[in-house]
Amino acid sequence: MLSAEEYLDDFWPEFRKIDGVFWKLERVQGFHESRAPARESDWDRSVKLIGDGRPVRRFPCRRIRVVERPVTPYLRWEMHVLALRGGSAEQVRVLDAAEVLDLEGSRRLPELVVLGTTVMYEVTYDSRGAHSGARRIDDPEVIDACRGELDKLFAMGEDLRTYYEREIVPLPAPRTPV
Repeated sequence: MLSAEEYLDDFWPEFRKIDGVFWKLERVQGFHESRAPARESDWDRSVKLIGDGRPVRRFPCRRIRVVERPVTPYLRWEMHVLALRGGSAEQVRVLDAAEVLDLEGSRRLPELVVLGTTVMYEVTYDSRGAHSGARRIDDPEVIDACRGELDKLFAMGEDLRTYYEREIVPLPAPRTPV
């Protein structure tokens, strides 16, 4: 188990050594932050500030985003970010939460970050929804099995652009709750 700070310190050196596909499975629908994020307090300004600005990667990046209804303000913001970045940075697929219920049982799917074939993190959050760290997993058999499951989920998912145009674009900008 790594604290939030330890996770970031551990992640970046491993990220630089990635030897395959970068996977991200996202299940959490919203996050708690200690300060009011600009994305919720000033929607229009936040969307204008979104820019990729990231260097071209030398490895494939795939993201699976599980979405519950109604779509949370955070998720609406995130979908705008992903759509504005376009398909060049990463391939993104969207799954309705109902599509993964049979996999979840009594526990939601974990938030996973997989760095190729050697390192995987289960990202953790506290009871308020604030990032609390991660569990590092180095077992090649576990990582390989998870990569196989991620491949299946990715194949089931809908392309971000199609989902975004149909489900997100028609929604009004989210408002910060009073």
